[in-house]
Parts: sequence; C-alpha cells; structure tokens
Amino acid sequence: MITNALEKKNLTVLRYPRLDTVMMVEKFIEKCSGEYKIYQLWKKLPKKMMYQTYKVIISYLLSINKIAIDSEEKISYIWDSNYKRKSNLKWA
Repeated sequence: MITNALEKKNLTVLRYPRLDTVMMVEKFIEKCSGEYKIYQLWKKLPKKMMYQTYKVIISYLLSINKIAIDSEEKISYIWDSNYKRKSNLKWA
C-alpha cells in the first residue's frame, strides 16, 4: 500500500532514516501492535521525525514482512523471532 504509493509518485527521499530511528519505530510498533493507524502511530512516537522519513521506515518494514496493515488500516507487528529456533527447520 505505502510502498506502491511511494513508487507510483516517484518521490525522491530527502532524508533516509538512521538505524536507531528504524529500530525505535519497529520496537514501538511491536509494543503497540494493532492499536494505531499509520498517521496516529506517527503522532505517538517517542521521538519526533519528518513524516516522509516515517513513511520510508514503514515502507521498509512492510517490504521485509515485519509489519502488516489490516483491513482497518491499523499497523500490526507480525515478525516471529522464535520461528528460526524451531527444531524441524533445516538451515543450509
């Protein structure tokens, strides 16, 4: 949804987020999973940032399947860090 919107508009990104900013947004989404819509979540973040930078982070987290947006447009954290520890998985 957001990824497609950024690609369709061919927006040039003025500021790329730093790693600590991406991690802060990811941890906040994990803590408040399913509670806020995109704009509401941006307003509730502990550290303020430009909305364009925030959209780049959301686009990135969507592309690597760490978050999803439900039918009510609320952001949910879907990454399962314990999945890789399952005994029936084989890693090459």
